[in-house]
Amino acid sequence: MDRIRSKAGADEHRLKEDRLPADLAQLGNYLESFTRFTTEAAKTPQWLRDLRDAAFARFCAVGFPTTRDEDWRFTNVAPIAHMQFELPHCRAVDLPASFLADMRIEGTAAGLVFIDGRFAPELSDRHRLPDGVVIDSLRIAISEERDGLENYLGRYVNIERDPFCALNTAFIDDGAYIHVNRGVVVGQPIHLIFVATSGEGQTMSHSRNLFVIEDECQVSIVEDYVSCGDGAPAFSNAVSELIAGENATVAHLLIEREHPNNYSVSTLRIEQTRSSNVVSHRVLLGGALVRNNVHPVLSGEGGECLINGLFIGGGRQHLDNYMLIEHASPHCASRQFYNGILDGHAHGVFHGRIIVHKNAQRTDAKQTNRNLLLADDAQIDTKPQLEIYADDVKCTHGATIGQIEEDALFYMRSRGIHELEARRLLLEAFATECLDRIRPEAIRVYARRAIEHRLQALLSAHANQVGNGAEPAERRWKEVQ
Repeated sequence: MDRIRSKAGADEHRLKEDRLPADLAQLGNYLESFTRFTTEAAKTPQWLRDLRDAAFARFCAVGFPTTRDEDWRFTNVAPIAHMQFELPHCRAVDLPASFLADMRIEGTAAGLVFIDGRFAPELSDRHRLPDGVVIDSLRIAISEERDGLENYLGRYVNIERDPFCALNTAFIDDGAYIHVNRGVVVGQPIHLIFVATSGEGQTMSHSRNLFVIEDECQVSIVEDYVSCGDGAPAFSNAVSELIAGENATVAHLLIEREHPNNYSVSTLRIEQTRSSNVVSHRVLLGGALVRNNVHPVLSGEGGECLINGLFIGGGRQHLDNYMLIEHASPHCASRQFYNGILDGHAHGVFHGRIIVHKNAQRTDAKQTNRNLLLADDAQIDTKPQLEIYADDVKCTHGATIGQIEEDALFYMRSRGIHELEARRLLLEAFATECLDRIRPEAIRVYARRAIEHRLQALLSAHANQVGNGAEPAERRWKEVQ
């Protein structure tokens, strides 16, 4: 710990110049939490202690990102940096009986529940898993020193590049551990529910998930981030590492619908080997400030990747989507489709970056971002980006920003459809573009229910604004190349 303290002090001058104000005081708060965490942590192998120490030293060295960092150009994380978040104390949390019942996906292979980042076995179900599948708490997997864990955990996330990944790695403790053995097909989804509760003070959780999918496997995984209660703000900083073996087929869905007071950062790092097929769906609906990172690396020849997302914001929500797809091998294909719906003073960000490395010949990549702004004060920053270092590639990108088409709205109203209902139908049609790509059907139905509920709340708020004279100004669709 003395080494970490010394490193934080050595970087004091640079932190004052380049990072957020009062960073050192904030880092001191995290240092106290880290010291207590490492002291109280259960039996931990040496390789994990070294990984935690290195990650925390890196976080101390760079601090929180600012808008001067290109990857965070449109997002100010000062609200997170200036709050005194602490790890939650171990306490029993009684969830309402109906709370989890409303969040079950019909016919799942397993359902794991985590409360404030800690596994809750009494609320979890793992009785329908086929042979060859291991699903458990990461904390248990670490304590039992499962074979091969050291070869995967923390080996793909880049703690040098992303301070939030470094912070999560420093506090690795619990989350979901899934290992699917070669050739196993898991026919039903695996559902992971992460509940942030409103306790005393401002709490943080750093859920860490590891998904190892071996060759010739097929599996669907859902990460569901929700809130219970409406107390003090909470900070969720979740990281998932997904390793897809040769010819593996993986569908992954993340739904974020936390309390409007909460702050959420989620990172999905995907490592794809030869001829693997991975689909990542992200649905962002809640939170005050939300950052969504998806980083697939197609490291094996013939890999395919689909990144599909929908974000819906109102009020003063800030929803930031950062996509980084790396084509590192030839004959790979990737697709990005992201749709955004923003109302009120909401601010959305789409930064989609595709890197085609020198040896990644015959790459086929496409990137599309479409956005609807429902109010004059809603804002979207969209930045499609290509970096191509190979000769024989096919890459396209583009973005659109606009409002609900007045002609379509007028047509529906002339047929006797109420304006609010007409808007709902048009918005649901816009959202369906993303929903239709979600498989299997059980997951799509579950996501649709969450989206419809959010749209209904958004339209109700919009109707109140219009009723108060805040009629949005007209916009026309425009292309951004």
